[in-house]
Amino acid sequence: MPDSALPVDYQHLFRSLPESFLLMAPDSTVLDNTDSHVAVSLKSREEAVGKTIFEAYPTSGTSGVNAIQESHDYVRQHLEPHTMPLIRYDLAGPDGQLEEFYWQATHYPILDAQGQLQYILQRTQNVTEQLRMAKAAAEAQAKLAEEQSRTLFILESLPVFIWTTLPTGEADYFNPRWLAFTGRNLAEELGEQWTADLHPDDQARVQTTWQQCVATGESFQAEYRLRRADGEYRWLLSRAEPRRADDGTITMWVGGATDIHDQKLMVQELLDTNEQQASLSEQAYQNYQLAQQQRQTLYSLLMQAPACIGIVRGPQHRFEFVNEGLAELVNHTELVGRTTEEAFPELRGQGILEALDQVYATGESYHGRELLIRLDTGAGQLRDAYFNCLYQRFDESGQAAGITIYAYEVTELVDTRRKLKELLSQ
Repeated sequence: MPDSALPVDYQHLFRSLPESFLLMAPDSTVLDNTDSHVAVSLKSREEAVGKTIFEAYPTSGTSGVNAIQESHDYVRQHLEPHTMPLIRYDLAGPDGQLEEFYWQATHYPILDAQGQLQYILQRTQNVTEQLRMAKAAAEAQAKLAEEQSRTLFILESLPVFIWTTLPTGEADYFNPRWLAFTGRNLAEELGEQWTADLHPDDQARVQTTWQQCVATGESFQAEYRLRRADGEYRWLLSRAEPRRADDGTITMWVGGATDIHDQKLMVQELLDTNEQQASLSEQAYQNYQLAQQQRQTLYSLLMQAPACIGIVRGPQHRFEFVNEGLAELVNHTELVGRTTEEAFPELRGQGILEALDQVYATGESYHGRELLIRLDTGAGQLRDAYFNCLYQRFDESGQAAGITIYAYEVTELVDTRRKLKELLSQ
């Protein structure tokens, strides 16, 4: 070292370290600590030096004392660092009230030239914020799971029959509730086959009304009797609305039907006996309002559900139905009629298109969890997004017909967990 070099004040250097360190003798007597430790402990250096750590910084209960003693014993025995389990040590806040804090303490052996234990150095880290973030992340994940479960429960529990048709009016989909009611499989109901279950007295009227609506694009509404799987005919109230492209052309029809058999019989009984006319009018109005409310509820659930829902058809995966969540991914650009590759060209090489091909070819559903997908932001740039998704094939006439897509974004959850992991690793 050059003669002009100044001597180093190692005690000043130690006390100025930007972390909380406490230097102790092998018997746990406090010898010195950093200024950061003084600030955190809210106790002057003079009050602590010369006392054991248990006297200088008493903890509530015996568990904290035992944990520190066991850590010191480990360092003395093995001459290796030891990290204690998290401990709670509350401190007074600006208002004088105690605040809850959690700490991570590690004890390091400092050996002399002969390899004997000379000092025990304690490093203390405040991990309260990391624990709070972990708790917040867990609560957010639980809330997300609950919302997903609630949405699926509502969609599966609504007492509504759902069906869709091509622009020309031929049926191409019936939901499981409809199929369970009729006792038929989907292939037996497609096209105009479903009309075979209409009551003979209702067939001509319903088909004429439906064909007129398809021709004019007006909303469809009809009451008719449909044969149940056990052979009984039940009255249904059915409504359908056309879905239109930007140029006004109809791309599909979406319909919903409600079983109003019991209400219908009640109304008929009142009409036959000519009694309680006021009640009849009110009941009929309530039935109509109920059907309206159920139809609107179902439409809102499907279109505004906090998930991406779509139906693609054929080996090219051409979109037939897209809800608001899926449309938002492309800034509401029209997707119906386009293939998935045309609608999302950025997916090439990301495995998504290949997964759809695999599902369509094998019929085996695809479940993706926290799947990384790079999406076009619309400005020529890609953003990283994570999705949980489910792809399921549906068949027609025993052949693969298309795939239903259900996905929801979990990017915020993944980012939160990553940030938490980075904080905990510091």
